[in-house]
Amino acid sequence: MAVVGCSVLVVPAAPANAAPDGLSATEVSFVGVGGVVLHGTVLAPVSTARPRPAVVMLEGAGNRGRRELRLAAEAFARRGIVTLTYDKRTEGYNLLRRDYSVLADDALAGLRLLRSRADVDPARLGMWALSEGAFAAPLAASRSTDVKFLITVGAVGMTPAAQTASCYDERLRHAGVSGSFTHTMRVTAVRMTIGAGLFPEALFDPAPAWARVRQPVLAQWGELDREALPRESSQIIRRALDRGGNSHYTIRFVPEVRHNLYVTANGGFDRLARIPATYGDYEASWIDGLTDALPNASVDPAPPQHAPSPTFTPLAWYESPWLHLAALLLFVVAFAGYPLTAAVRRFRGRRGAPPVRRSARWLAATGLVTTTGFLVYLFFVLATAASAVGPVLIGRPVAWLVLQVLAVATVVATVATALSWRRHRRDLAFPDRLRLGLLAAGGLAFVPWATYWGLLLP
Repeated sequence: MAVVGCSVLVVPAAPANAAPDGLSATEVSFVGVGGVVLHGTVLAPVSTARPRPAVVMLEGAGNRGRRELRLAAEAFARRGIVTLTYDKRTEGYNLLRRDYSVLADDALAGLRLLRSRADVDPARLGMWALSEGAFAAPLAASRSTDVKFLITVGAVGMTPAAQTASCYDERLRHAGVSGSFTHTMRVTAVRMTIGAGLFPEALFDPAPAWARVRQPVLAQWGELDREALPRESSQIIRRALDRGGNSHYTIRFVPEVRHNLYVTANGGFDRLARIPATYGDYEASWIDGLTDALPNASVDPAPPQHAPSPTFTPLAWYESPWLHLAALLLFVVAFAGYPLTAAVRRFRGRRGAPPVRRSARWLAATGLVTTTGFLVYLFFVLATAASAVGPVLIGRPVAWLVLQVLAVATVVATVATALSWRRHRRDLAFPDRLRLGLLAAGGLAFVPWATYWGLLLP
C-alpha cells in the first residue's frame, strides 16, 4: 500500500538544548496523515563524528505524549542511537476512534524526518514500538524499505479485544477475584463494548502485517508482562514471520521486568517510572550486529501463561446493545416510576394499595439500587482497566458481592409482588393494577438481564 499524505514539515530547526549526560535535545515538527502537524523531540549524542543508527519510537495506547518514552529514549541516545519521540495525534485518535494504518503512516513521516538528518545513518534507521505502537509499526515496516529494522516491546499478537479481555483476567486473578465477575469483565463487558461501537479497532488482526515484514525483527517482552500475553503473542508473531518467509528475527524475554521492560516491585502489576541500569544495552548491540550479518531466527523459552486468550463471535440477538438499553429504560420507568407515582398520590391525599405496597416498595428499591449500582461499578472498573476493584471477600469484590445480594433480593421481591398483585388485582383500581403490573414486568425482565451480566451467577 502506498504511503500518501505524509511529508516532513519544513520548519526552522529549534536550537539543540543540552540534555543530561552529554546528549542534545532538538524540538522538531513534521506532518502526518491529513496534514496533521506532529511535534517531537530528537535526542542524540553531542558528539556526531560519524552517522549513527536511529529509531522512531512509537508509544503505547493513549495520548501520554513523548514524555512517556523519555527514559527509554535517553538510554538509547547514551548508547549512540539517535531517537525521535513525538506526541501522538489527537485528531482521529481518541477513545472511540483510531486507525493503526494512519498511525503507521505518521511513524513513516517521522522516519523521513530522521533520514534527513546529517547525524543519522540511513542504512541503520529503524522503528521501536511499545504495546499498541506495535500494531502500527509492522504496517509501517511493510510499506517502506527505508525501515531497516524493527524492534518491539510488549507487542500483542492477538486482537485488541482478546488482549484486553486477558489483561482483565490477569489483574482480577492477581486481586484474588474469581467467579462470575471475572466472566463479566473478561467476556460480557468486552463483547458489549464491541457491539456498541465503543471499542475502536477491537478485532484488528496484527498477524497479516507481521507476515509482510521483511526487515530484521527484535521482538521483546518482559518476563513479568501482565498485559500482552508474551507466550501467546510471541507464538503468533513468530508463525506470521515464518509464514512470510522472514527468518531474521530474535524473540527475547527479559527477566524481572514488566510490560514496557521497566522495573517492577509488584510482579508486573505496577507502573514504576524506573528502567534497569542495563536498559538499551542489548538493543544497541543487536543493531550494531546488523552491520555484519542479518540475525538467524532465535527464540527464548517463553514464560507460562495462565489461560489462552478468548475469541469473540458476533453478538446473539439477546446481546443487542439496543435491547439492553431498552431493558435499562424499562428498569428506570418501572423501579423509579413506582415511588414517584406513590409520592404524587400522597401529595394528592390518596393512599396506595395496602396488600401489595410492602413487596412493591422492596422491589422498586432493590431493583433501582442494583441496576444503578451495577452500572456505576462496571464503568468504574472499566475506566481503571480492572486495576482497581476494591476489597475482595470470598473471591468477589465486596461491591460486586453487595450487588449480587441485592439482585437476589430483587428477584424475591419480584416474585412476592407478582403473587400479591395477582391475588389482589380485583381489589385494585385500574391505575394501581397498571403501575404494579409495570413494576412486576420490570422485575421479571430483571431476571434474565441480571443473569446475563453475572449478578445471579456464583
